[in-house]
Amino acid sequence: MRKFSAPEQQTISSFASGLSAAILLIVLMSLVLFIVLKGSAYFWPSQVFKVTTYDTPNSEVSVFVPSSVNIDEFNQALSDKLDAQFSNSALPMPLIVVEKVDAVYQISLNLGAIQYGKFQQVNTPNSERYQLAELNDVVADVAIFQNQLHDIQTNYLTVLHRKIALLNQSGVGEEAPARLKELEQFTYWQQKAEALRHKLASYNLIFIDAAGQPFDVLVKDIDHLFQPNVMSLFDKISYSGNKIIEFVSESPKQASTSGGVFPALFGTVLMVLLMAVIVAPFGAMAAIYLHEYAPNNMTTSVIRICVSNMAGVPSVVYGVFGLGFFVYTLGGSIDSLLFSDALPSPTFGTPGLFWAALTMALLTLPVVIVSTEEGLRRVPEGLRAGSYALGATKAETIWKTVLPFASPGIMTGVILAIARAAGEVAPLILVGAVKFAPSLPVDSEFPFLHLERQFMHLGVFIYDGAFHNQTNTQGSSMMFASCMLLLIIVFILNLFAIIVRNKLRDRYVRI
Repeated sequence: MRKFSAPEQQTISSFASGLSAAILLIVLMSLVLFIVLKGSAYFWPSQVFKVTTYDTPNSEVSVFVPSSVNIDEFNQALSDKLDAQFSNSALPMPLIVVEKVDAVYQISLNLGAIQYGKFQQVNTPNSERYQLAELNDVVADVAIFQNQLHDIQTNYLTVLHRKIALLNQSGVGEEAPARLKELEQFTYWQQKAEALRHKLASYNLIFIDAAGQPFDVLVKDIDHLFQPNVMSLFDKISYSGNKIIEFVSESPKQASTSGGVFPALFGTVLMVLLMAVIVAPFGAMAAIYLHEYAPNNMTTSVIRICVSNMAGVPSVVYGVFGLGFFVYTLGGSIDSLLFSDALPSPTFGTPGLFWAALTMALLTLPVVIVSTEEGLRRVPEGLRAGSYALGATKAETIWKTVLPFASPGIMTGVILAIARAAGEVAPLILVGAVKFAPSLPVDSEFPFLHLERQFMHLGVFIYDGAFHNQTNTQGSSMMFASCMLLLIIVFILNLFAIIVRNKLRDRYVRI
């Protein structure tokens, strides 16, 4: 067998390394490109086609279908409207005719549902029929009535309901004048609200579906109304821009198949920042003790081995530990000491933002410890000796000389911790992240930052959406868009940490 010379071995090794790096880069770029292409479909308007199925000479079914729909959803749309079962081998294969219809409108509702149809007329309470060009005037009238209804519900009905509840708690009699007065006012404003609801229900748009059947849509329920088949390039770009703004600023709708992901985006960033604030000082202190103070013996070696092995523990184990220790034990103890009046309704004894941040800090702690200790090893001994020679104590040397020099290593650990914490799902499901949280952890109520509340996380949102919307084209495209947003968030957080690390390296290391 021929032996390769040293230059040949070096050439083969370089070629193999370059090939491996190229393959890895291609796979990574392909994955990112696939996510971007799939996620972009959520923001770009899809053309709508009229699909007519002729099963038999006397059986014809027509539906409006967007071009982004997949075959499973299309078959489901047909099976909902056809009495015949295409799976029956006795039936002939259906004839399908697809045609583009420029007159069709896409009606996006406030709750996230989407309907398609040809516009026919606008109905109002005074029996006048308006054309679509006059829709803005109708929308303005509806907005006035909606504001009036909101004002009645907020400033009158809610206040009166609270007063009546206080009277019930105080044991005031049914025939007491105070109760009768409040009930009279409540009935009056309730009737006013009901009249406004009835008036709002009389403002609607009539459309014709693909089968020629009319259906109505309330004006107050319409979010967007446009014709996707006749949109210009500028209109599509404008639509995509508005869709992106809606995506990052609104809450999910229609079982997380439409709307936005702002609560999940906010919860992800807040949890990661809290985790970084917790893990950075504790990781640095642990690394300083192991490298600067702990004796070089068997016990220290065992501790280092345990820290390294902790990085390989499955994340769900940290979730179970966080649920058992942080939530039930520590949180239950806090409730017993500080919130005993609220028991048995727990405050900190349930999964929440703070326990999620602590659990993720514990999960990423080994990474920060190892990176920080590696940075401490790179500090030249001459710097320590010079500091001691100038009369500094060990603590002063570590704080003013060693730590600044090792700060890039600490930031490296924080970067790795952010990257892992932003994408974890299993532990967060156990310790505080939910698929939908009605209120954010931050609001205008004291103490403003509510660490005990549950929160939404992009990783959990993507997992739940992908699990429940596997055959829903719009829902799956939203999940890919969420993946794209999560990659962008991780990139921005890492980029910020890298900039800080480079500035620290330029200031303390390259001297």
